Amino acid sequence: EVQLVESGGGLVQPGGSLRLSCKASGFTFGIYEMSWVRQAPGKGPEWVSTIETLSARAPVRTYYADFAKGRFTISRDNAKNTLYLQMNDLKPEDTAIYYCARGPASLAMTGTHRGQGTQVTVSS
Repeated sequence: EVQLVESGGGLVQPGGSLRLSCKASGFTFGIYEMSWVRQAPGKGPEWVSTIETLSARAPVRTYYADFAKGRFTISRDNAKNTLYLQMNDLKPEDTAIYYCARGPASLAMTGTHRGQGTQVTVSS
């Protein structure tokens, strides 16, 4: 059974930082692309970032939504079956529940194989 458990959310002031983690189990984590998706109150899901599988022949590829470029960094530790999202310079509009999901952006947006989410609130 695929299980994804997010953690690291919380209340932070504008300009602050948070590091989200997603512990995966029930599947071979290292062979799957992984994504982060968020959902703000009253809005639909919004893709944040995707990381490809590691390759010994090339740097791992990462992709970001425009709002995340330059502020968010996605990474993974296959030895720990864990996905991360480092978020810096947070803004009130980043307030949302953040979910990790197995797969590329297109699959992540469907809600298939997604964790329960972690709340991020950016407020002074």
